[in-house]
Amino acid sequence: MSQEDSNLEARLEEQETFEPSDSFVEQANVSDPGVYEEFEENWPECWERAADLLSWDEEYDTVLEDGNAPFYEWFTGGELNASYNCLDRHVEEGRGDSVAIEWEGELGETRTYTYSELLDEVEDFAATLRDLGVEENDIVTLYMPMVPELPIAMLACARIGAPHSVVFAGFSADALATRMNSADSEYLVTCDGYYRRGDALDHLSKTNEGLEGVEHEVSDVVVVDRLGDDLDHDLADNQHDYDELVADHEGSTVEPVSRDAEDMLFLMYTSGTTGQPKGVKHTTGGYLAYTAWTSHAVLDIEADDTYWCSADIGWITGHSYIVYGPLALGTTSVMYEGTPDYPDKDRLWEIVEKNEVDIFYTAPTAIRAFMKWGAEYTENHDLSSLRLLGTVGEPINPRAWKWYYKHIGNEECPIVDTWWQTETGGMMITTLPAINEMKPGSAGPPLPGIDARVVDANGEEVDAGQAGYVTVNNPWPGMLRTLYQNDERFIEEYWQEYSDPDADEWVYFPEDGAKIDEDDYITILGRVDDVINVSGHRLGTMEIESAVVGVEGIAEAAVVGGDHDVKGEAVYVYAIPEDGYEDRHDELEEKAMEAVLDSIGPIARPEEIVFTPELPKTRSGKIMRRLLENIASGDELGDTSTLRNPEIVDEIADQVADD
Repeated sequence: MSQEDSNLEARLEEQETFEPSDSFVEQANVSDPGVYEEFEENWPECWERAADLLSWDEEYDTVLEDGNAPFYEWFTGGELNASYNCLDRHVEEGRGDSVAIEWEGELGETRTYTYSELLDEVEDFAATLRDLGVEENDIVTLYMPMVPELPIAMLACARIGAPHSVVFAGFSADALATRMNSADSEYLVTCDGYYRRGDALDHLSKTNEGLEGVEHEVSDVVVVDRLGDDLDHDLADNQHDYDELVADHEGSTVEPVSRDAEDMLFLMYTSGTTGQPKGVKHTTGGYLAYTAWTSHAVLDIEADDTYWCSADIGWITGHSYIVYGPLALGTTSVMYEGTPDYPDKDRLWEIVEKNEVDIFYTAPTAIRAFMKWGAEYTENHDLSSLRLLGTVGEPINPRAWKWYYKHIGNEECPIVDTWWQTETGGMMITTLPAINEMKPGSAGPPLPGIDARVVDANGEEVDAGQAGYVTVNNPWPGMLRTLYQNDERFIEEYWQEYSDPDADEWVYFPEDGAKIDEDDYITILGRVDDVINVSGHRLGTMEIESAVVGVEGIAEAAVVGGDHDVKGEAVYVYAIPEDGYEDRHDELEEKAMEAVLDSIGPIARPEEIVFTPELPKTRSGKIMRRLLENIASGDELGDTSTLRNPEIVDEIADQVADD
């Protein structure tokens, strides 16, 4: 490192706040600090500015209906179609030749879809779905990797009023079956396979295995041929080749179905503490307005931008900030099929340079990997097109933030560190890049119109510098409406922690710990429930524990999250062997790993499985997972006096240290 670079590193290390440049502020979509006061004084009518970003078939009567809290309704009386808002209106405005999706395949292939071309593809597949029998309000499951046919299928479903339920392609066959059973979904769109680090992966066999676990008849399965000659496959009687079906409907015209603002747009399943995934219901009007507004205000997206969110569409980030938000604004959205290090560790920067990307939105997990690989992979590429950077999925530490700011943004790009959830639909806590100064490691203040607070166990706001729990004290348009077919669980999981059941006021509790500073900037500290955040993906510990204890020879298990340099948090399993299996740890470990992979998928692969004769428990029999987390992260163990078997903690810690 040169002396100049060394001095720069030292300055960045000491600097605690950063300001956006004058040039960024001058061009930003939202740059008036008065927007916070305006939203506060004019709430909830302030959200009309989000609705104004959309085209409505019927204007709404009321911005917010709150008479049946917490089952809030937004833009009631209004009707619209999400597919029309993402496609047709841009074509009608003369922007049909503008690029909508720029797709980069892992093997170097590219596909470019203008808005006119994407509309044609969506109409052809919408006609296909209708011909198969899909009707309005039928839930269509999409089990697909990052190929263009995924957003095409999503928008085709939206066009005919059929909610979609996307299942992350990395999830297991069991996960697919569980979600199709929960949604009572009779239609599936999948693919034969996809590429990872150059290898062709067989996805259809996993799909077929999952279909065997679906408890109702599946009418039709549409299979996209991604791998061509790299994978020979046969289709069952109810399975159809995507290209053949679409060819039969080429040139179709499908008028977008006008949907009530509160009609369901999609289901998104997320991990829960009971072990059963939760079907989060998002609706058409509020969700689309909120993703469009946050894309406009936080990501500063403009129609002539080339924007890239590196998430997978199988997660909510991809729904909100690859598909619906960006396309509603008429921008170019980049999609990438593969991993960031194939064929080399500069693949992402090659894509940024080639496509002259203006805005880049990624996860702290990826940034930590970039740091580990070294800045030399960025230095060989021209990243000067970048105007704004963002992070999503988990808190980012100050060191990674500053590396991102220097080596990717060249100290010129503001960074928006965004906190939100599957359930919130869109960003909730973050800076507005042209208004707020940036504090590395702190997400920032709540967005205008969002009443987020940090409270103690009694629901009282904590003082600056203190830690507590995040709550949101008023509704917002992008919020989940309920859990699919489970209103009772919706209330129990999100609305009862700090609410008086006899009062009119309801408070949303997202189960994240946080602290707040004197400027009302909120720093997220992590989950306070039994959910592990692995590379920004939420995994229920109960679901993993159920898989482990299902192995013959394992009597009991506890699953916790532990610190990980790249993933942020990793899965650690502590298991008690049954009598007679005490000396068969290798065999049990192999079977437990296999069970987790089969039940959930590779994303849940344990970092370590530790076998122990006992687990640390309180006198009432509750497992002290906090101590197991401390062991996994290498932290000090703290007080063990409440345990009935305190000696086991040191034994486990010593065993982990020896391993």
